[in-house]
Amino acid sequence: MFRSLLIWLSRQKSIFRFVRNNGFAKRFASRFVAGETIETACDAVAALNAKGISATLDLLGESVTLEAEARDTGKMYLRVLDEIARRKLNANVSVKLTALGQDISDTVCEEIARSILERARQYGTFVRFDMEGSGYTQRTLDFFAQRIYGDFPDTVGIALQSMMRRTAQDVAWANEKQCRVRLCKGAYLEPASVAFPDKQDVDRTYVECSKALIAHGRYPGLATHDPAIIAEVSAWAKASGIGADRFEYQMLYGVRRDLQEQIVRDGWGMRVYVPFGTQWYPYLMRRLAERPANIWFIAGNVLRETFRRR
Repeated sequence: MFRSLLIWLSRQKSIFRFVRNNGFAKRFASRFVAGETIETACDAVAALNAKGISATLDLLGESVTLEAEARDTGKMYLRVLDEIARRKLNANVSVKLTALGQDISDTVCEEIARSILERARQYGTFVRFDMEGSGYTQRTLDFFAQRIYGDFPDTVGIALQSMMRRTAQDVAWANEKQCRVRLCKGAYLEPASVAFPDKQDVDRTYVECSKALIAHGRYPGLATHDPAIIAEVSAWAKASGIGADRFEYQMLYGVRRDLQEQIVRDGWGMRVYVPFGTQWYPYLMRRLAERPANIWFIAGNVLRETFRRR
């Protein structure tokens, strides 16, 4: 019932209009979303870069139903890449294929994705295809492998989720292709038939897949805020003679900022995923709805940092 309420709230345009003009709501959102414009997002990236942290910019917005919307999203990403290059920021971009028209047609999606990848290659930067719910997993991997990767092997990568039962096999597939992977735990609410319901299994798979990607893959990004996992992987890497040039850690903007800076001090690469755009309210509500436990995760991190500063 609570999840249904959050989803309902995410769709209420009248509430969105009110929230966008509410000072408290905007201040709360600004902790996790870097404003509504390319300029504010790039300002946030510059601040991260000053701390030795790289970034990935993500324009908020998911599945579109109109081709014009998909093309507008593509044009926005071109502007983002231009601004990253103009300001000489240490950043790349992440895109959801559904925002580029995947649910309209693969042909439209491919055309828009290629335009983004061509611009990224021109600037010597990188594009990550985000992974969405389980219904898109195979479609995303097929699109990536059959339509894109062969022409952009150094410019594009994918994301995989350790909560999915299939991920160990997908990691082996990615390692064989030597494509770059962002490994996260996954935030979508999935049935037990395709995803591990128990956190222990998700964490175990995450550690196993992390080690496989580092040992046999191509510069993976390990997206986790779990200090126990970070400590275990870092200790294993050091014991194996693996340095910071082989992988990086990744975290969400505004979450565990203390740990982000500690990872940099420890000599490992750190990248922060920086979402921005006008769709921040639906984004936050859907992320909470996908897994209501995220509410306590976010609240716990805010409180932890608050008490650390005192």
